[in-house]
Amino acid sequence: MSKRNLALIAATLVSIIYGITFTVAKDVMPAFVKPFGFIVLRVGGSAILFWICSLFVRKEKIALIDFPRIVAAAFFGVALNMLTFFEGLSLTSPIMASVLMVTTPMLVLVLSAFIIKEKIIGKKAIGILLGLVGTVLLILYGKAVGNGENALWGNFLVFVNAVSYALYLILVKKLMDRYNPFSFVKWIYLFGFIMVLPFGWKQLSQVNWPGMPVDVAVKVIFVVVISTFLTYLLNLLSMKELKPTTVAVFIYLQPFFATVFAIALGKDELSLVKLLSALLIFVGVYLVTAPGKIKTV
Repeated sequence: MSKRNLALIAATLVSIIYGITFTVAKDVMPAFVKPFGFIVLRVGGSAILFWICSLFVRKEKIALIDFPRIVAAAFFGVALNMLTFFEGLSLTSPIMASVLMVTTPMLVLVLSAFIIKEKIIGKKAIGILLGLVGTVLLILYGKAVGNGENALWGNFLVFVNAVSYALYLILVKKLMDRYNPFSFVKWIYLFGFIMVLPFGWKQLSQVNWPGMPVDVAVKVIFVVVISTFLTYLLNLLSMKELKPTTVAVFIYLQPFFATVFAIALGKDELSLVKLLSALLIFVGVYLVTAPGKIKTV
């Protein structure tokens, strides 16, 4: 199997894991761990895991000139990304948050054109638009959009989250071209942990660990180890072979897999609109990820 196909599989696995995480995390927050405290736990736990893993891979010295990019990646990919999403989600409806999140691939496409001069190919643009249409149909079908008192501010924060993640994908791509992922991701998470600690330390210190049920503790471990550590690692590995725009389009698969798991658990049912949405999403992903005639995406 080619490295590119392995990268596509890794990106798909990330979407599957995030699809499961939507259900798992709801059983943890906010009843047992409040959002910002959970962020500190996720980032701190993942930072420890990445530093441990770095002991078993080939040592690489990071050039001082690259540390500003690493700090920026930590800010956009960990701190601002997580904090704005969790705060925004608490103010707006999950539906609106999901719709705003899937603007990320288009933002990556536009920002990549300006920052790294990536060409916007017609087929890729069509794929992104098809994926967006399919995702919006999947999220909005049969549901009403709630409008809270601070919904506009919440929507803005979630949009900031989408822009932040788009910038992260572009920033980290340059690092991927120079270093092994374990050489710099440990620094991204260390700096990210320092950035989120002031926001979530109080909430984390309030967690009643002895009183936490075993099944909830297992879900916390799943979110830290699988949903955070493993997904970021898989994303980095996939970006070794794929462009930022290609990795970003897999965001469209997250609500699809979330719906699949909901149906499997008997919390939702299959319908024509959902089948159509799935078709649009998969066609969109195919158009964006399909290799070109001369150079692969």
